[in-house]
Amino acid sequence: MLETISNFWSQTGFALLAADWKMIAMIAIAFVLAYLAIVKKFEPLLLLPISFGMLLTNLPGAGMFHEEFFAGGHVHWDMLKAGGGLLDYLYLGVKLGIYPCLIFIGVGAGTDFEPLLANPKTLLLGAAAQIGIFIVFILSKVLGFTGAEAGAIGIIGGADGPTAIYTAIRLAPQLLGPIAVAAYSYMALVPVIQPPIMRALTTEKERQIVMKPLRKVSKTEKIIFPFVVTTFVAMLVPSAAPLIGCLMLGNLLHVTGVADRLDKTAQNGLMNTVTIFLGVCVGATATANTFLSLNTIKIMAMGIFAFGCGSAGGVLLAKFMNLFLKEKINPLIGSAGVSAVPMAARVSQKEGQKANPGNFLLMHAMGPNVAGVIGSAIAAGVMLALFGMA
Repeated sequence: MLETISNFWSQTGFALLAADWKMIAMIAIAFVLAYLAIVKKFEPLLLLPISFGMLLTNLPGAGMFHEEFFAGGHVHWDMLKAGGGLLDYLYLGVKLGIYPCLIFIGVGAGTDFEPLLANPKTLLLGAAAQIGIFIVFILSKVLGFTGAEAGAIGIIGGADGPTAIYTAIRLAPQLLGPIAVAAYSYMALVPVIQPPIMRALTTEKERQIVMKPLRKVSKTEKIIFPFVVTTFVAMLVPSAAPLIGCLMLGNLLHVTGVADRLDKTAQNGLMNTVTIFLGVCVGATATANTFLSLNTIKIMAMGIFAFGCGSAGGVLLAKFMNLFLKEKINPLIGSAGVSAVPMAARVSQKEGQKANPGNFLLMHAMGPNVAGVIGSAIAAGVMLALFGMA
């Protein structure tokens, strides 16, 4: 009887857990992320599935995800066919780049490019905010990461979760877990990270600048825009075509007004379904051996530095542009050039109203905010093209 009980106990997850402190640590981290999502409401739509996926993959003996099936950046179909876990099969949507692109269709359907079209100058602010990507790319190389890994880490600075994931699975799949967690964690911390940077780089007088109301954009302009952007970006950086194409397809479904059912599906049913699968699968890659390493600490540190540099880049370019513009730009909208839509734009609005209660910057800030989505996708395409992994 005692031998039977002993054999049974040795096969339970409790016994396996007691033998590996790393699994205990990862389960604890999963609980912390779940707490941040549920209680603090930090990006709960994705952080909650990520935390639960992290829990599932680190439950000893469950066999829901096997890193070795995807070792070396390739899908080992023979091993997968022999018998995989639930998350192994769902992860194929991440590995093959399907989920991020589908999410971009939903993002496009829910994005209004009118503020950008009404004030095209804000496109420059969205471009300037991508400087954090390239600064951290160089820094990552200095710290010993390969070019491909550095490119994937740098994309965190764009504050665009799906783009960061899409880039990581092609350039550095072994770093997907830390990169995804860093990207979405810092997106959730926009209201904490950005205000000190914005106040440090601007004067009280600059923060009080009132911008004129935006002009009305015609429906024709809105319809032509997705075609022009898709064609131009795909010709300039072919590697960015999948992300930009899906983003603009979703926007086209919305602005034409002739595909309401598809528009609503893209914004709701499709977006929500894929978000669940993407989050759980990304969390599943955060296994103990991969996540608990010095590289993870480096990635988390460089991620927040990239995000800060991107926020600063947009503000500083707005200040530079004001040297030549008759109608001044409130530099606070420059920080919205990162892709955290619409949270970064709301932070610009909030900081602007602190300086001038009658100041309304939200729609102005949405210009660089949506430009940042395009900019981060282009930056990702550049990284993919540079390292031949498109």
